[in-house]
Amino acid sequence: MNEIFTGSQLRVAVVGAGWAGLAAAVDLVTAGASVTLFEAGRQPGGRARRAATRDGPPLDNGQHLFLGAYRECLALMRRVGAEPEVLFDRRPLRVSDNAGFSLALPRLPAPLNLAWGLLAARGVTAREKLATALWMQGLKARQFVLAADTTVADWLDAAGQTGVLRRRLWEPLCLAALNTPAERASAQVFAHVLRDSLGSPRRADTDLLLPRVPLSAVFPDPAVAWLAARGAELRFGRRVRVLEPDDDQVRVDGEAFAGAVVAVAPQHLAALLPPASPLPALAFEPIATVYLGYDPAVALPFPLMALAGGIGQWVVDRGNGVLAAILSGHGPWEDLPDADLAAEMHREIGLPEPPAWHRTLREQRATFSCRPGLARLPCLTAHRSVVLAGDHTWAEYPATLEGAVRSGRGAAAALDHALRAA
Repeated sequence: MNEIFTGSQLRVAVVGAGWAGLAAAVDLVTAGASVTLFEAGRQPGGRARRAATRDGPPLDNGQHLFLGAYRECLALMRRVGAEPEVLFDRRPLRVSDNAGFSLALPRLPAPLNLAWGLLAARGVTAREKLATALWMQGLKARQFVLAADTTVADWLDAAGQTGVLRRRLWEPLCLAALNTPAERASAQVFAHVLRDSLGSPRRADTDLLLPRVPLSAVFPDPAVAWLAARGAELRFGRRVRVLEPDDDQVRVDGEAFAGAVVAVAPQHLAALLPPASPLPALAFEPIATVYLGYDPAVALPFPLMALAGGIGQWVVDRGNGVLAAILSGHGPWEDLPDADLAAEMHREIGLPEPPAWHRTLREQRATFSCRPGLARLPCLTAHRSVVLAGDHTWAEYPATLEGAVRSGRGAAAALDHALRAA
């Protein structure tokens, strides 16, 4: 039994150093545990970290967008010494595309910001603006809870949202937030996203936060430094092969711990957990980020622009002439070679001169497919000593960094409670 103690501290393992695992590790150290963090890769951050590049500007392994509604993410950054006010360019949300549509939220208190944004939206009739405002008010009155889950497409049909705002706002936002096309995306999860962003009573929740630095510097690297300074053992490049839980401990590759938070991608869980553990079947959606390097003077009118009528969905201006085009969910883009995909993104963005360089990063299983009625993995398992973390366990949200952080914190609290109750 002494194996599971370091002095008077209980030894706890965290398997996976993505955002969920790091969040769990920070909370467990704060609660007084002796934490050992296992990570198969050489750096922390999971799917949201800097990419390995030999030359050129620093790139991320995928373009991530943050909102002011990411309260747990922002609070956790501050806890580990990262300053969101310095690391992000915070702006009122603006959704505009290359076909003339634009909706910009002013710096007014909520809900006036959304009301004014709808009123001033370009490319939308007054009748559609009024219908959308009434629909949003109805959602708020029902606290964004639907009578039954369905697809976003069917939900919008039933609500009469069939015009420009559907094509230029709701469907692009659905794909960006859920990484699942409206035709198969969960309306209830999308409603949760709207509740905490456009429907939030806090104006700041609707703000767009664009990282000024690579993603690793936003949270993963500061979190690792914070953990190391407090005695956590960090084992990078160490892939865990097997977990063996029993009533009062868990062995991680034969090493004894009082408990473990398992924060790995859902497709890797079956290889770690005992055969009796129920694992709901999940489908997955891909994401590609196409980086295009132009003359440093090239800049978009606003750092985020939607792409209408093509295969791309969004383009982000990363500064110094670097644009990141985002392609989400299964689609025809998957069959294009990198060079052809880069050429198509350049054409859709519509700049006169071609980029000097391009790089495409693809993730075939970037997120779970967020479909109606999807059964999520529970945090708790059949074994008191093992809990799960990851955006796939946080039922209210799609696969986002905020969902990952909330799940990690929830898993840490659940494990701490179980160990104290033992």
